[in-house]
Formats: sequence, C-alpha cells, structure tokens
Amino acid sequence: MEPVAHKGSYSLVRARSAIAAGYRHTVGLHSDGTVTAVGDNKYGQCDVSGWHDIVAVAAGNAHIGSAHTIGLKMDGTVAAVGWNKYDQCNVSGWHDIVAVAAGWRRTVGLQSDSSVVAVGRNNEGQCNVSGWRDIIAVAAGDWHTAGLKLDGTVVIAGNNRYGQSNVSDWHDIVAVAAGYLHTVGLKSDGTVAAAGWNKREQCNVSSWHDIVAIAAGSSHTIGLKSDGTVAAAGWNVHGQCNVSGWRDIVAVTAGCAHTIGLKTDGTVVAAGDNQNGQCDINGWRDIELPGK
Repeated sequence: MEPVAHKGSYSLVRARSAIAAGYRHTVGLHSDGTVTAVGDNKYGQCDVSGWHDIVAVAAGNAHIGSAHTIGLKMDGTVAAVGWNKYDQCNVSGWHDIVAVAAGWRRTVGLQSDSSVVAVGRNNEGQCNVSGWRDIIAVAAGDWHTAGLKLDGTVVIAGNNRYGQSNVSDWHDIVAVAAGYLHTVGLKSDGTVAAAGWNKREQCNVSSWHDIVAIAAGSSHTIGLKSDGTVAAAGWNVHGQCNVSGWRDIVAVTAGCAHTIGLKTDGTVVAAGDNQNGQCDINGWRDIELPGK
C-alpha cells in the first residue's frame, strides 16, 4: 500500500494496494488493471483472470485459514471471489469505495465520505464500524478491524483479548496494519508502534526507524524502509522474515506465513511458506507501482 500522507495534508484517494498476501495465496495487480493470483485455490480465491479495471487488491489473511480475494474497481465498486460461508464476498452492492481490506471471514471497505462498511463474520464485533467517521485507511486482522482517522489516531472494533485494541494513546499515525492478534501503526516520524500478542516477538518494532510502509502477517511484522530495504520481526519458522537481502522494494504485504515485496522494476520477490505455491511469483512482471 502507498505510504499515507501526513495528517493535515491528506486528500481521500484510492489506496492502490498492488500486492496482497492471503492465508495461502498471493495476488498481484498489473498496470493494465488486470489481476493475477497464485497459491491455494480450493475455494476459487485465485479465480481472478477475468477481472479488469481493478485499482487495488486485498486477500483474506488469517492464522487459521481465510480464502477470499477482493478487488477494488476504478468506478468504486468491488469484486470478490472465494469462500463465502460468512457472506464475506457479498460486496456487489458496495459503491463509492476508495480502499478495501480483507480479514478472517470478512471484508472491509472505506467509502469516499470517510465512513466504513463491513460484511462477514461479526461474532466479536469486528464488523461494528458503521459509526466510524473521518477514516482515511482500514486494516483487517483475524478478529479485529482497525481504522486510521484523519487526526492520526486509530479506532478498533472487535476482540481485545490480547490487547490488540489498546491503541487509544497512539497519535501521529499515518498507516495501520492488523495481524492475527496484533496491531501495528506507522508514525509520521518513521517509527513504528505495536500492540497485542507478542509471543513470537511480532511487536518488537520499537527500534525501527525510517519506515515508510508496514504490513502484518499472522505472527510477523514487516516494515519497508525509505532506502528500499525491508525490516522484519516475529515468527520465522517458514523463513517469512528472511528479507534482509531485499533491495529496491517499493511495497510490502504479509500473509499468514509468507512475505511479498514489490520491486521498482515491477517484479515481485517472496519469502516464507510455499507449500501451496503462494510464493511462485518469479514470472510476474508489470505489477502496478505505488503512485501510478
């Protein structure tokens, strides 16, 4: 996702997420508005070859499985494919959407008037976002939904068992990400805040600096630095944090146990779990670059 402008200078535009990592699949947006996907396709979550006029993508990313893909269209409507047991793909009536996020069994949309809509599983109240206002970005974890406000603060709906919703003291936030049980915020000075479950050290980001974009996997956190390199913290059993050698990166995304980076030349790199082919992106070309 493109770095969000500092508060006070923000104009609501579509957040062009050109890469998305789900539970066991990866999605890429081409510069011509078409979409490609690799990985697990048990529920049709990779059936995006017919999509066109797409300006952003999102993929359901969860600790215990999520299998849907979301595409934001140029006209502000939304496309969806994949598992729909909890109605997480029932977005055909949405309009005036400028950004999308996909969590475990749900989908979240940011509207042009800075309000938010959500569909899907709501057992923990993670879809109770209808009263939100002045939102400029959204993120979806497993059981919680985060909204970044125009004033640089963050609101959260849903489960707070591990303190993942304890963000009331955050300020000067310019981007937000949500994992399985943790929440990450990028501050205007390039440092990073984190709250929630830290058993895998996914919240150990206090020493990071010069960060321009963030992503949260199930139990790992990724930070894109201003020099095009990447930092990582957290669970690394599949090598999803082995990104220290990456260079010329302009965007990052994190799945359950894999990490994806978009390079300046429109190619893509991957690290982590590849059991379902979700890291088979070596042949990808012409993936949309931020700001295009």
